Amino acid sequence: MHATIQAFHDAVLAKDDDAILPLFAEDIRFMPPTYWKTWTGRAAVAAVLGHVNAVFTDFSYRRVLGEGRDWMLEFQCKVDGLDAVGVDLITLNDDGLVQEFEVVMRPYKTVGALREAMMARIAKDPSFATFREAIS
Repeated sequence: MHATIQAFHDAVLAKDDDAILPLFAEDIRFMPPTYWKTWTGRAAVAAVLGHVNAVFTDFSYRRVLGEGRDWMLEFQCKVDGLDAVGVDLITLNDDGLVQEFEVVMRPYKTVGALREAMMARIAKDPSFATFREAIS
């Protein structure tokens, strides 16, 4: 497994948000499963994923597939007691940092619960307003 993917995998499982930030390219693009928008920028994406990490419970990786620059990490978790499965689709740049990160998840009901939980958390985080320009 690529060293960046292994470090990301380990940091997510340890809920170590500080270890995730240096794995991202400055201009990383993150596509969440909850709406059709893209977050751009290391700090903004790290902030979003920090909140996600707090919302997901019973998180584990089921499979890791890939080689070179393209990776898929299949996961399972719960959101507000609802089961979910999903995949992190990750593309690394030439420096081995995460350049693109897309999450696909199911079922629909759990994705809705994730969106509600994220909106509630973000509304209570005054520092999050600084990232509004990171959404496109």
